[in-house]
Amino acid sequence: MLSGLLIVLLPLVLGYLVPVRHPAVLTAINRGVNASVYVILLLMGFGLAGLENLAGQLSRMGGQALTLFLVTSACNLAGLWWLSCRLRLAADPSRVVPGAPTSKLAAMAGSLGLVGVVLLGVTLGLAAGWLSAAPLHAMAETLAEWVLYILLALIGCQLRNSGMPLRQILLNHHGLAIALTLAVTSLAGGLIAAPLLGLRWNEGLAMAAGFGWYSLSGILVGDALGPALGAVAFFNDLTRELVAFVLIPLVIRRHAALAIGYGGATSMDFTLPVIQQHGGVGCVPVAVVSGFLLSLLSPPLILFLLTL
Repeated sequence: MLSGLLIVLLPLVLGYLVPVRHPAVLTAINRGVNASVYVILLLMGFGLAGLENLAGQLSRMGGQALTLFLVTSACNLAGLWWLSCRLRLAADPSRVVPGAPTSKLAAMAGSLGLVGVVLLGVTLGLAAGWLSAAPLHAMAETLAEWVLYILLALIGCQLRNSGMPLRQILLNHHGLAIALTLAVTSLAGGLIAAPLLGLRWNEGLAMAAGFGWYSLSGILVGDALGPALGAVAFFNDLTRELVAFVLIPLVIRRHAALAIGYGGATSMDFTLPVIQQHGGVGCVPVAVVSGFLLSLLSPPLILFLLTL
């Protein structure tokens, strides 16, 4: 178990040790991360198509994902509301950034596109099944594992070269507090949801430890627990992001910590423009620090929990 954890963590650590200063190389790394995510999600859908009684499994996965999402979100909102009442963090809508994207539909388009990639994978997998191409499913599983290693190395490099010095992170107490609250309440939700989903306690914790990073949580969980539970983790975290796009404009002026925190790891990238537009530039450093810490914590935590 621990050897498997080390094998998967090694690419992440090696990637983190690589400093990159040339902008063109950083751009290539970012594109490599995006491409790897699409390939793995396509292969995840391909693997789902190989499940027996797919229609029944999809119904079960939908129920599990909804249960996990509702339980973890309830814990998150309670903890973040408590924190927002105690933190002196206020949004300043008068200092918004002109031209920042505000359309919820445009913001959600990328997230919904990933669902389309999974569905395309399912379609291709079903076609392979009808053609009796069984070896393709075994090849897809092996390929997904190798692409995962590449993805982790690129993510490690991406985090190292994100322009976020450790000193700046540690000095941003608001970002630290928000990240810690989101992490603790998410894990509490996963622990509560585990018996409801018929999972062991550590599996429930691992399912909730994506902190909104759906493109990674679904991959890591699916690699260890199978494509069905990988899809549950993926849709749980994807739903968080979609709800965050709607929630942030509604609550950020009165409860900035709640709005920033609910987006989880996505507050440093996908939901950041919405935070920036509706909360002002003062919320941006807090959101980036919170999202960065959760992004750094999520992969090793998921992998560790799955080895218990």
